[in-house]
Amino acid sequence: MTIAAPTVRPANPNFSSGPCAKRPGYALQNLSDAPLGRSHRAKVGKAKLKLAIDLTREVLGVPADYLIGIVPASDTGAVEMAMWSLLGARGVDMLAWESFGEGWVTDVVKQLKLKDARVITSGYGQIPDLSSVNFDHDVVFTWNGTTSGVKVPNGDWIPADRQGLTICDATSAAFAQRLDWAKLDVVTFSWQKVLGGEAAHGMLIISPRAVARLESYQPAWPMPKIFRMTNGGKLIKGIFEGDTINTPSMLCVEDYIDALQWSKSLGGLDGLIGRADANLKVMADWVAKTAWVDFLAANESIRSNTSVCLKIVDPAITALSAEQQAAFVKQLPALLDKEKVAYDIDGYRDAPPGLRIWCGATVEASDVEVLTHWLDWAFAKAKADLA
Repeated sequence: MTIAAPTVRPANPNFSSGPCAKRPGYALQNLSDAPLGRSHRAKVGKAKLKLAIDLTREVLGVPADYLIGIVPASDTGAVEMAMWSLLGARGVDMLAWESFGEGWVTDVVKQLKLKDARVITSGYGQIPDLSSVNFDHDVVFTWNGTTSGVKVPNGDWIPADRQGLTICDATSAAFAQRLDWAKLDVVTFSWQKVLGGEAAHGMLIISPRAVARLESYQPAWPMPKIFRMTNGGKLIKGIFEGDTINTPSMLCVEDYIDALQWSKSLGGLDGLIGRADANLKVMADWVAKTAWVDFLAANESIRSNTSVCLKIVDPAITALSAEQQAAFVKQLPALLDKEKVAYDIDGYRDAPPGLRIWCGATVEASDVEVLTHWLDWAFAKAKADLA
């Protein structure tokens, strides 16, 4: 059976959830001002790093008394740096509803071996009971679950008078969702998500409360050099002024600056959020009229506008065995990859079988619209092949 394919392809087929699509109009020539071959400690290098920090503060609206640092090893490095440096002073609640949150649980329970860690979990597509969190403890959570398509609805569940610190992995939320800074003591993210920057660099943003903890608490475990934020009980302020712990790529720094300048041209954070919301609306309108697919996150209030996760609900497919369903789902991204329509839209390896389509600010709504027609084609073709 021949099923006619759509005649129009997305202008940009990059729907990967990380590294994500570059911004519209991106060109390598935009990076010509990068101080390549120069030391990051030279005046020109420090100026670029400071500019990246200053633009981050401006676009995200980071409070003036919060510190912003560029750290090694992407978002993972930033989260680990925070947990190894800050946890252990009191109990900790670990929230997990997807793969990365589960990874932080493993590190705290099995690596740091904190005995007073309380783990609060829920399945993919859901979120834990946020009212059960004990804020006398420190709390570690993801704002947006990259692998589940589930976000926290807002920061209202976090009390202003909490005793513990909140450590928030915001890597697929920053620049697309509004972070409640007063409720967050540590925020981490990486450049390759919503702004489509290059990988390997992380951002660590800390509140005055987090600084106070760093200067008053010494963890019981040895601290690797790349995690050290204090010296003699005092914060190493240079980390948060562009004096990085290790050598950053000045080409990647320039790329991040380019993305931030583009963000400003859109009107800053409001413009970025508006683009991601518009992309999610295209997906939502299509899902509403399409019988074979649904969101993994059934609750609209916790549904991500960046890492959009979908499941197949067609009765003919859900009647198959788990192995057959997984094999069927794999056909869809394979077909679209072959047609050069959409790259890297498989669901995450630990998530239920499904599709994960990045809808962050660097993606055009017109491309999402075109993609939905190809998704219908791929499903129809794969289902016909079952007959």
